[in-house]
Amino acid sequence: MALGYAPPGRSQRAMVDMALVLAADCSGSIQHEHYTLQQRGYADAFRDPRVISAIRSGMHGAIAVTYFQWSGYSLQTALVPWTILRSDIQIAAFALSLERAERVIFSGGTSLAGAIEFGQGLLEQMPVDTLRRVIDVSGDGRSNNGPGPEPSRDLAAARGITINGLPILHMEPDIDEYYRNHVIGGPGAFLVPARDFKAFAAAIRRKLILEIAGIGIGTAL
Repeated sequence: MALGYAPPGRSQRAMVDMALVLAADCSGSIQHEHYTLQQRGYADAFRDPRVISAIRSGMHGAIAVTYFQWSGYSLQTALVPWTILRSDIQIAAFALSLERAERVIFSGGTSLAGAIEFGQGLLEQMPVDTLRRVIDVSGDGRSNNGPGPEPSRDLAAARGITINGLPILHMEPDIDEYYRNHVIGGPGAFLVPARDFKAFAAAIRRKLILEIAGIGIGTAL
């Protein structure tokens, strides 16, 4: 894998340590209280001193992040655009944007292939160059809409993109195995399961620390 990623034909731009796409499941199985717990978990994670320290621990002391909601194969909506996180103000503003992100998708099945492909498209549009590209997918079920996730995962991995997983086990206790075998892939891919939505906040916090600092790369937890 090359040291850094710069889109072909573009002049050198600002460099960050990682471009991170947050992909949140908003399929029909995600009830209102689940969504609320999920959003608070994302927001609180970016307010955690350990996550902030991880953001600043890299060579460039900054990452780029974007957030979208997904369900069926053709149902994805970007809610928070690409944002550079370096200063306290930038990180706090991003956390607030996550907390205030309203749910816009409520049904449509579950398509992890669609989520991966949409995330890859967002990575092609990022406004900076980066050392690593990561799609962070959270969800509580198997794909039941559109193609299976494996071809999309393999294509992304072949392009040097890492797909990490945060499976939520409240409906399917073995969904972590499904994510491990069919969803995660690419350089150093790993997953961090959450037993239910109440455990989501702790899981996403741990996952972000591992992801951003790179200290958990190559492990399947």
